[in-house]
Amino acid sequence: MRRALGILVVLLPGLAWAQQDSMPESLTGKPGDPARGRAIVASRTVGLCLLCHSAPIPEERFQGNLAPSLAGAGTRATPGQLRLRVVDSARLNPDTIMPPYYRVDGLTRVARNLQGKTILTAEQVEDVVAYLTSLRE
Repeated sequence: MRRALGILVVLLPGLAWAQQDSMPESLTGKPGDPARGRAIVASRTVGLCLLCHSAPIPEERFQGNLAPSLAGAGTRATPGQLRLRVVDSARLNPDTIMPPYYRVDGLTRVARNLQGKTILTAEQVEDVVAYLTSLRE
């Protein structure tokens, strides 16, 4: 608990960032690996990022154009902003079609065998954030 301007504020895990545009703390407490993050972004079976986004990964054909290009993402956003978008983009835009890669609560139409499981692990989220942060224009 903290006192801010005479108002009692209770910080619950995961809610300290709920009303912000950033999730500044690493999910693992350590930085991710950009090379592993690039592989996740490029993967057609894990992240599936290139279904909607394009990225500076020239060897990957048929990249998406529904969502913003990932080129220059590290110039446009902080690591905390990128992390929040990967963890749960709906915190910023409730109408987004981007799936929450690290949220399990409040979801509907989830296959029984996937209920309670995140799309990416905490380490994978940090790897993707590290890769996106490295993309500078």
